[in-house]
Amino acid sequence: MTQQSHQQSNLVDQAQSVREGEELDLNVLREHLRPVLGGLVDDLQVKQFPGGYSNLTYLLSSGDQKWVLRRPPFGSKVKSAHDMGREFTVLTALEKVFPYAPKPIHFCDDHNVLGCDFYLMSYIEGLVIRREYPEGLALSPEQVRQQFFTLFDVLGELHSVDLVKAGLDNFGKPEGYVTRQLEGWSKRYVNAMTADAPDFAPVIDWLRDKKPGESGVVGVIHNDYKLDNVIWSPNDPMRLIGVLDWEMATVGDPLMDLGCTLGYWAEAGDPDFFRQYRAMPSDAPGAPTRAEIVARFSERTGINVDNMDFYFCFGLFRLAGIGQQIYYRYAQGLTKDARFARLIEKVHSLRQMCELVIDRSRL
Repeated sequence: MTQQSHQQSNLVDQAQSVREGEELDLNVLREHLRPVLGGLVDDLQVKQFPGGYSNLTYLLSSGDQKWVLRRPPFGSKVKSAHDMGREFTVLTALEKVFPYAPKPIHFCDDHNVLGCDFYLMSYIEGLVIRREYPEGLALSPEQVRQQFFTLFDVLGELHSVDLVKAGLDNFGKPEGYVTRQLEGWSKRYVNAMTADAPDFAPVIDWLRDKKPGESGVVGVIHNDYKLDNVIWSPNDPMRLIGVLDWEMATVGDPLMDLGCTLGYWAEAGDPDFFRQYRAMPSDAPGAPTRAEIVARFSERTGINVDNMDFYFCFGLFRLAGIGQQIYYRYAQGLTKDARFARLIEKVHSLRQMCELVIDRSRL
């Protein structure tokens, strides 16, 4: 192996040993998948991808064949947040119109197999970037800027998918989407509150007051679009080759999708209380600001972005809701993943960031 190819192989996202408490019954799984994979199941091996706080992602392999299995987290009862059937349906529709989606292979709703819905999809081998750029990937500030703009350009491509051609014109309920999301996440946050959770009532009141009217723009929205949910070519890290984690995808207002992605976007000029919990290197030299991202998105899609403070603040609030739900499971002893213990601190930082957005907003 050459030095360059070794370096490239090191950039590929690697599965690891399955975490304690998140094991799969391999014997039952083998027999269930035999009609799908044939004799390959006899040598089926399972590993687990380390990223993510929500749905669990496993790498199945047999010889040189590889697949990905997705299932909800253990202990979760929030079906709407972990809808495997929805994810499989979206992937089936997008397969013919959006080249970045994995190929769906098999869906199972028989809970006698793994105790939950799950599905199998194609494995896209490539680079997944999380909190920091990995060693061996030295990008210039110009390349960082280009890569991040590409991230949002592909999001714009998703929003531009022809709903009729994809067969998704009757998927979801775009009318009233913004209102339903705001009210739904408000209830979910309150229901998941623990004694140490921050009060989001003033934020919710502001969002209700500043909620824009129906934009009239409708598109496929991912609903969890961020850097560690996309895959880059290890041979050309400027080229995005895959978009993952479609369980919350629907049809609705693209600006809600953009705002939710920007909720993850901790830029260089943000306060330390927000930046310390960033999930991606969005403050790296060369990275575009949220304002630059919004301007480019508007220019390329033609969508008006006058109410972006609302969408950004909602994105922060929704992210707090997601974190609080996960922390609630941890506090109740429903999951043993030690990473969840500090999520409450991030929820507090998101509350502070919402307050900052509201104070600065001209809405």
